[in-house]
Amino acid sequence: MSDQSTITPTIDALLVRRLIAAQFPQWAALDIRPVLPGGWDNRTFHLGRDMTVRLPSAESYALQVEKEQFWLPKLAPHLPLPIPVPLARGVPGEGYPWPWSVYRWRPGETATDDRIGDLKVFAQDLARFLVALRQVDARGGPLPGPHNFLRGGPPAHYDEETRRALVALEGRIDTEAARDVWEAALAASWQSAPVWFHGDISWGNLLVEDGRLSAVIDFGTSGIGDPACDLAIAWTLFHGQSREAFRAGVALDAGTWARGRGWTLWKALIVYAGLPGTNSAEAEKSLAVIEQVLADHRQFG
Repeated sequence: MSDQSTITPTIDALLVRRLIAAQFPQWAALDIRPVLPGGWDNRTFHLGRDMTVRLPSAESYALQVEKEQFWLPKLAPHLPLPIPVPLARGVPGEGYPWPWSVYRWRPGETATDDRIGDLKVFAQDLARFLVALRQVDARGGPLPGPHNFLRGGPPAHYDEETRRALVALEGRIDTEAARDVWEAALAASWQSAPVWFHGDISWGNLLVEDGRLSAVIDFGTSGIGDPACDLAIAWTLFHGQSREAFRAGVALDAGTWARGRGWTLWKALIVYAGLPGTNSAEAEKSLAVIEQVLADHRQFG
């Protein structure tokens, strides 16, 4: 199955106002407005100037609330960049069925090309963050499971879905080369002890201030296991010198890069093929990612 879920359509500022008034009346007078652009897994709202309210958009994402509330304060002291700071945990109410969170507002803008000053420096800064995250004590951390759609586990969990997408894309992409990438990912298993990973290192979860990487947000798919899923940014954002700087900085072996290509290819394939639950607006971007992954496999695979 993919990691997309049916979106709950009733999450709006009025609901947030009712939840805050009922559960955190000390904040009831604060202004509430959506954070734009909106997310897929969660809906986020400004609460006054210094806080945000974050509500899962479907039941499958609600599993992440308790994990983030517990683990983010434990991870933060060991990392070279800020990560989200949970301030309060909400409970179901006012017709909303899942737990939710209040966070400290984190300044910065999402990492689009036009906001990044030097992409190579950005890649190096992100690599340092991921190395530091991997070095945090993983004992007792959340293993791959429903809370993160099996991020950190073997790519084989997505074998059936990947092969279904490949069949659907016959004649539209080089499916023979794509199968080679996928088979290489399946053959390269993670042999080391579990380490911490973020699980969704993408431009929308990286914040920029003054052209530099300033924070990493949204740890909903984080956990401990194989860090290969954190390599997708190599093909979705980086290229040329920035990709090579990232490759050198993260200091991971060829097998992990093979699995990283596999994870990236799986997601791009199911989106480009339009499998149920995927975001059709991302289809053309996914084709570009597929082409980048295939070229990288030809060079390094």
